[in-house]
Amino acid sequence: MQVELRRGSVIESRHTVHVAVVDADGRLVAHAGDPHYVTFWRSAAKPFQAMPLVLDGAAERFGLTTEDLALICASHSSEAGQVAKVRELLQKIGCAERDLLCGPHRPLSEPVAKDYETRGVRLTAVYSNCSGKHAGMLALAKHHGWPTEFYTRLEHPVQQRCLAEVSRWTEVPAAQMGVGVDGCGVACFALPLRNMAWAYAKLGMRDTGYEMREDASRISIPHPGFSMRCCTTPS
Repeated sequence: MQVELRRGSVIESRHTVHVAVVDADGRLVAHAGDPHYVTFWRSAAKPFQAMPLVLDGAAERFGLTTEDLALICASHSSEAGQVAKVRELLQKIGCAERDLLCGPHRPLSEPVAKDYETRGVRLTAVYSNCSGKHAGMLALAKHHGWPTEFYTRLEHPVQQRCLAEVSRWTEVPAAQMGVGVDGCGVACFALPLRNMAWAYAKLGMRDTGYEMREDASRISIPHPGFSMRCCTTPS
């Protein structure tokens, strides 16, 4: 399937779109293009990268709230309240902003970005839209007693734990997953769209017989204060 972008009467660009709609049993119920297309599961993988926090007991240990978990699962817009929440989260787990390896970037929200530029706000790592995810990974490292240094590297126990959880939900063996580096510096995984959709279908269903501890369901509860940016690498 192709989507055409027109400017006036002229076709400016064409985009190939691949879509997979899957039920909780893994059945492909609708699709467009190639539902088995392999691409990188980037920000849309955040809920599954956050899952070890609740399954391993880190969320309970550090008293992470629903807002904390929403921020960890989201690509935030670097708004002042969100940045403050990341700082609070770091304080809860006994880490500092210097421990974040995501680096800063311009806010996703254009009004916020322009406001900061006008006021001369110096952007640091907490302003990254992925700073919540990175703070969650630091929390997982602190909980298990793993080193917080170089937590973004694939060989680090944090990334291996995230890889195992992504594999469990998507049912793609870890050895068969492609691995790359996301824009925020952390590992990201390439797998078929159908399997990505299947993971979300299972996350949204409670009565499918899929093994899911009650505390894991905290990840599937959306919070109105934060949004999730679901994206893959364009072809």
